[in-house]
Amino acid sequence: MFFFLFFLQHNMEALLRLGSKSSDAFRREGQSWHCTTGLPSDLTIEVGQVTFFLHKFPLLSRSGLLKKLINDSSKEEEGASCVLQLHDVPGGDKTFDLVTRFCYGVLIEVVASNVVPLRCAAEYLEMNENYGESNLIGHTESFLNQVLSNWLDTIKALQSCEEVMSYAQQLNIVSRCIDFLTLKACPDPKPTMAEADSLNEKDKSQTKGDDWWYEDLSLLSLPLYKRLILSLEAKGMKPENIAGSLIRYITRYVPLMNRQSSFKEKNNNNDVNQGTNSEADQRDMVEEIVGMLPSKKGVTPSKYLLRMLRTAMLLHASQSCIDTLEKRIGSQLEQAILVDLLIPNMGQPAETLYDTDCIQRIIDHFLSIYLPATASTTPCISMHEEGPLASAADSLTPMTIVANLVDAYLAEVALDVNFKLPKFQALATAIPEYARPIDDGLYHAIDVYLKAHPWLVDSEREQFCRLMNCQKLSLEASTHAAQNERLPLRVIVQVLFFEQLRLRTSISSWLFDDTNNFENAQQQNSLNGNNLGHLRSANNGQVDPSQQQGGGNLRERVSELEKECTCIRKELHKLAKSKRGWNIFQRIFFRKRSC
Repeated sequence: MFFFLFFLQHNMEALLRLGSKSSDAFRREGQSWHCTTGLPSDLTIEVGQVTFFLHKFPLLSRSGLLKKLINDSSKEEEGASCVLQLHDVPGGDKTFDLVTRFCYGVLIEVVASNVVPLRCAAEYLEMNENYGESNLIGHTESFLNQVLSNWLDTIKALQSCEEVMSYAQQLNIVSRCIDFLTLKACPDPKPTMAEADSLNEKDKSQTKGDDWWYEDLSLLSLPLYKRLILSLEAKGMKPENIAGSLIRYITRYVPLMNRQSSFKEKNNNNDVNQGTNSEADQRDMVEEIVGMLPSKKGVTPSKYLLRMLRTAMLLHASQSCIDTLEKRIGSQLEQAILVDLLIPNMGQPAETLYDTDCIQRIIDHFLSIYLPATASTTPCISMHEEGPLASAADSLTPMTIVANLVDAYLAEVALDVNFKLPKFQALATAIPEYARPIDDGLYHAIDVYLKAHPWLVDSEREQFCRLMNCQKLSLEASTHAAQNERLPLRVIVQVLFFEQLRLRTSISSWLFDDTNNFENAQQQNSLNGNNLGHLRSANNGQVDPSQQQGGGNLRERVSELEKECTCIRKELHKLAKSKRGWNIFQRIFFRKRSC
């Protein structure tokens, strides 16, 4: 029984029936409405392109405006049929059709989607209690109060305000709808008993998630949606939820926001016009949404900021909109991923596939925030020790992340044959050297560029390779570089020299550690001579192998290092034979080796 009463109450809130007569009393013929009461029509009312053939008495007895207009017309032309023009009636001919049916007592259905136009039309026609009890103003106002207690019905009512906006504003209907939606969307940690009871079962199920209202609000037009978002911000809605709602809204009406970046889009402008909105409408929407984004850093994911930027460029949005997006992306560039940085170039087809100038500006915005904070405390990074490298990477996390991202971006755009060397160098040197603990990513990008641009002369290759620091290459990268025929000979010499230097440093440290361990073991044995003699006698004159562990480990490590050095010399000899200019190589390398 309880569920039946709840279902009945819910449907009473969504529907109101007025009148009792059959709707067969009205008949439409083309652009004309006729009342089939058996009496000849003595009143003609034109609303837009539709003409209503009606009778004076049912209308003037309910409407103060129609009573005044009919009386004025009767004084001017006595005995003639009265003709009125009501082109300004709120809601147009559809709403006026419902009004006339109400005046005749014909059954009409008032729902959430038409109650606002009816309420405005009733106000316009002065259908108050002075012209009959239970008039249309009272009925629609009472039903509107019931609508404004239900979330979905309020959304429908607010949508219907579009066609009668000026009248709905004057009657404060728009404000009432927005206030109710704001109250329901903003979470209240301690609702009162009255507020808890006012929530119907559907509202209670919807309020479980923070984003339950995103999809419903995306049904509104942009002006109403913007006004509602401003109300939510004033009420204290979290910036994360505001940003989430804005993203849901723009992805619904701008199709380009739903796709990953592709350089093919720069020559495919037909994609811009997909969807119900025109290109101009989509451009205006992007500019409006960008202006509404919360200013707090990180609440809007970089992925969507970059998609907005790409979409703004495709739609030819204003420069201020593009600048705003670039600054926002730059402030949180460490959160971006490579695929979203691949923004297609909107210039001439002969230019690069991707807009590298845009990425350069974004990097500059990032550095303007992080560089002043780190430049004064730039760590002194040792290229031969892993400990300082790790600690430096931890202290420069955003800068290091962006450095890796830029290196990956350079490796991707380096495949473009139109990508000029100066632009590559500008992007690579934009990140400070101390932000890269190792240069493997930069080396990979340089290698890709040299492979895609084989026409570079040796002098250009040598200057180009100066971007990386051979001392900061890992063992794997150094091994690859030593066998890379695309690199200049001088660069290969540097790689081999630093690898040998690193190997010598490692050998020296190992030898030093093992020597100390061996000396400590000897000192310990001399202090315990009596015990050692006892052990010798107990073991038939032999020393316990555990006492000789230090010396044995030392000999084993030296033997392993000698084998490694022998293998390295053989590899260097083979590599040198495959290269031209071996005499120069041998003279330079072995001179350094003898130092």
